[in-house]
Amino acid sequence: MAEQWKDDRPIYLQLKDRILTMIMDGVIEEGAALPSVRKVAVEYQINPITASKAYAELVDEGLVEKRRGLGMFILNGARKKLLATEQKSFLEVEWPKVIEQISRLGLDVNELLKSSQQNNQKQD
Repeated sequence: MAEQWKDDRPIYLQLKDRILTMIMDGVIEEGAALPSVRKVAVEYQINPITASKAYAELVDEGLVEKRRGLGMFILNGARKKLLATEQKSFLEVEWPKVIEQISRLGLDVNELLKSSQQNNQKQD
């Protein structure tokens, strides 16, 4: 089944984001080979150039390396590097927005933490 792509961003960036999420979640482990561009293109029903562009971005960011004749592989340390980048981005971009919304709504931070802990316990 073809993946559903959103119209707000280029497909190659959406594919790249999906791969980044799989790396962060440990679905794709460091040292593992990525599926071939052709396989990705068929699986997601996209143009091979689109898949290749997503892979090139990952190479440019130092998360993936191309091994001639073998394919693309997740570099050791990629997950740690990616998590550090995402954490920094969250703290600098998203967190201030969350704090602003909490303040705007007049919410009590201690109550939010307590509620969050209770929800986590229910999920466990």
